Amino acid sequence: MDDNIEIHTFLYFAYGSNLLKERLQLKNPSASIHCVARLKDYKLIFGNYKGLASDRWHGGVATIENSPADEVWGVVWRMNVADLESLDSQENVRLGAYSPVEVNVKTRGQELNCRTYIMNSCIYAPPSPQNSHITRYLRMTVWLTSSS
Repeated sequence: MDDNIEIHTFLYFAYGSNLLKERLQLKNPSASIHCVARLKDYKLIFGNYKGLASDRWHGGVATIENSPADEVWGVVWRMNVADLESLDSQENVRLGAYSPVEVNVKTRGQELNCRTYIMNSCIYAPPSPQNSHITRYLRMTVWLTSSS
């Protein structure tokens, strides 16, 4: 890959609603799918920041937590560093809802260092109704990627 592109971009491991291109590109137009990958020793959970339910999602939103022997499948997006502030804003970093972290994900024998987000002060809650659509999308994406 062109070194100049890598200097001005970063990799973002997405799960939950940010699997959807339409959602992510709404405020982060540079986002392009890089690959499907898995994050080992984590699991996907649903909850609300400090137990505060979202008017937008009507239920728990996705986050991840350490969990030995589990894994989370997601999409790795390549994004321009100019979108970093917008992505942090979308994830409510300034409000303290999520914290950005660096993780290593695996894809087809390769390990990638990516930015992702973990909810702070998560109180477990049932997933929002929108998550069934997102889960179907992820399963289809993983199946298409693994069969090609």
